[in-house]
Amino acid sequence: MPPQKDDDSGSPWHSQSTNPPDLELLIKRGLAPLKRLLPGGSFGGMSVFFILLLVGLSVWSSYYTVPSDSVAVVQRFGKHLKEVPPGLHFKLPLGIDKATIVPVKRQLKQEFGFATPGAKDPYQGSRSGGRETQMVTGDLNAALVEWVVQYRISDPVRFLFEVREPAETLRYVSESVMREVVGDRTVDEVITIGRQEIEIDALVKMQELSSKYVMGISIDQVQLKNINPPKPVQESFNEVNQAQQSKEKLINEARQEYNKVIPLAEGEKDQRIREADGYRLKRINEAEGDASRFNALFTEYHKAPEVTRRRIYIETMQSVMPSIQSKVLVDEQMRGLLPLLNLDAQKEARQ
Repeated sequence: MPPQKDDDSGSPWHSQSTNPPDLELLIKRGLAPLKRLLPGGSFGGMSVFFILLLVGLSVWSSYYTVPSDSVAVVQRFGKHLKEVPPGLHFKLPLGIDKATIVPVKRQLKQEFGFATPGAKDPYQGSRSGGRETQMVTGDLNAALVEWVVQYRISDPVRFLFEVREPAETLRYVSESVMREVVGDRTVDEVITIGRQEIEIDALVKMQELSSKYVMGISIDQVQLKNINPPKPVQESFNEVNQAQQSKEKLINEARQEYNKVIPLAEGEKDQRIREADGYRLKRINEAEGDASRFNALFTEYHKAPEVTRRRIYIETMQSVMPSIQSKVLVDEQMRGLLPLLNLDAQKEARQ
């Protein structure tokens, strides 16, 4: 029984029981419109055109340049092949090899609560309209926290292939860690004295999670920016802060005055004590010296009383006589003393 033909026998494709189609005829039919576009409609000119086009595409897609702050991860048919350093390089064209530039030496950043205009990274700035900054502190108060995460790509292969959208994952990790760290502290610590501690704790926890998820990212710094209370209570909170600052100012001024007066009084006290000790030692030494001198004179006096008495008299007169302004010498044989005294001269000297 002869084989049955399909109903679609007019089509260029038949069933497996029919004869194969004429490929040459099909190619000619397909190239007929292109022939009319070429000058003269020649098939040879069209072939040259396609060959030149293919060569141009191959040359254009076979070279690439890697910047100085980046490396290129080369894939062949989607499989990781190698990492290429900065410079001009070549690869297999027409999509066989694919080179992805990864900036491993550039410091990247993600901003939470604000966005820098003109940023090329879609995951750099905030896209949630400020919802990510609304947090609850450990004492059940609300705060608006803005921060920046600075990071580098430490392993480009893991960054590209281990996690889908690692930059977006890092945003989720950063937000989760910051909420955890802020939730462990009071609102006063978050706004005032606990900023540095929050940055350090957040940095450590973000790095631990990025290593756990094998993201190929190294966190360099977590920096807190503006931390404010919600708008409905912001005025009252500012008043409380101003009162707190005034309190701290008065305390600092009192401490300054205390540090100025108390050390001065302590210094004067020490000076007076040292002066009294010096005077005491001086008087003791003088008394001991006088006693020693008297004992020495008394010993000599016992050896020669008359000579010692005479010497003491002469030494005393030598120390006393220079301080006398006027002197009167009296002779034992003179009968009257009055003619020898010049009373007017003594009176003038006293005046």
